[in-house]
Amino acid sequence: MRLEKRRGGMQAIGASVAPVSAPILGKQGIGAAQLVGEWAAIVGEQLARSCWPVKLSFRRGERREGTLQLRVAPALAPEIQHREPILLERINGYFGYRAVARLAIVQGPPPLPDRAVPPTLRPLADEERRALDAKLGDVADPGLRAALERLGAAILATS
Repeated sequence: MRLEKRRGGMQAIGASVAPVSAPILGKQGIGAAQLVGEWAAIVGEQLARSCWPVKLSFRRGERREGTLQLRVAPALAPEIQHREPILLERINGYFGYRAVARLAIVQGPPPLPDRAVPPTLRPLADEERRALDAKLGDVADPGLRAALERLGAAILATS
């Protein structure tokens, strides 16, 4: 059995990021991943809660003057459109060159932040549990009954 000599030795982790992330990011490239990761630092916490980068696209063979697609909360779309020059300045300042020439606004809710955790529900009192069971007494399907019981318990526990 012949042992092959290892090539390369130690390598900076940054050199491995692009080949590993390429299948995940597709044509968006590493710039889009960096943009998403640093979005709140680039545009500020307040704007980051109301808009989110979705896709960074360029003309074929180019990596300059692209279009950044932003998902924006519907009520704030006019404000984001009004702030486009400021946002472009911040984004391009982050990249260090004119990477983005225009924004394309797509209305929709931004994704929930990672720190958003559903509230913990208080346990139901015996009286609340009996009232819920009485309301669900006519439901014959066990799967439907269990789903309605969870829903009812969650509603009662938050009120």
